[in-house]
Amino acid sequence: MELTAAEENYLKVIYKLSDGGKTSISTNDLAAAMSMKPASASDMIKRLAEKKLLDYRKYYGAELSELGKKQAIEVIRRNKLWMVFLADRLKFSWDEIDQVADELEHTRSGLLLSRLEEFLGYPKVDPHGEPIPDVSGAIQTRPRIPLLALPIGQSAQIVSVKDSSPAFLKYLDKIGAYIGAQVKLLDKVEFDGSIELLVDQKRTVFMSSSIAANLLVMP
Repeated sequence: MELTAAEENYLKVIYKLSDGGKTSISTNDLAAAMSMKPASASDMIKRLAEKKLLDYRKYYGAELSELGKKQAIEVIRRNKLWMVFLADRLKFSWDEIDQVADELEHTRSGLLLSRLEEFLGYPKVDPHGEPIPDVSGAIQTRPRIPLLALPIGQSAQIVSVKDSSPAFLKYLDKIGAYIGAQVKLLDKVEFDGSIELLVDQKRTVFMSSSIAANLLVMP
């Protein structure tokens, strides 16, 4: 199915907002996520529904159809493979790759994507630690828990970030809390939920609960 770049962008965002197509989303939530006016989001919802990519009922919101999920996962797969290419081969920092990958993801050549995946060695996760869908659309997840759920005194490895904004990733770089870093929860402040963390057995950092909530770890 031929889709415009704008349609693919909306499908990708709807997939993420709806927890992988499991729930419906409102027009206002979609408009906010896309930084668009509700009227523009409503027009796109109607267009995608006409193409059988969304199921839409007034007052109940929009939900991805099976075809819509398939198309969204395909876009996400292309995006993540380009992210790996940019980070591993062109040495973009992880706070720089999102915008460029968002542009490259609309290249639809199946042969190019197949060659790219082979060239990269069939990666399983993107630079942010999120799984990459395989060619069939299957997504393999790893066991992981929120950093805030880690018991005091226990160690774990950072495996994923929920916030991929450049400002957040630059902060993680500054404190050394990158994907793969070993961390140990030293203390948790009951008053505000902030934590004291030992990073890679050499650096102690204090982290707010709002920042820690965006880190996922594997004990």
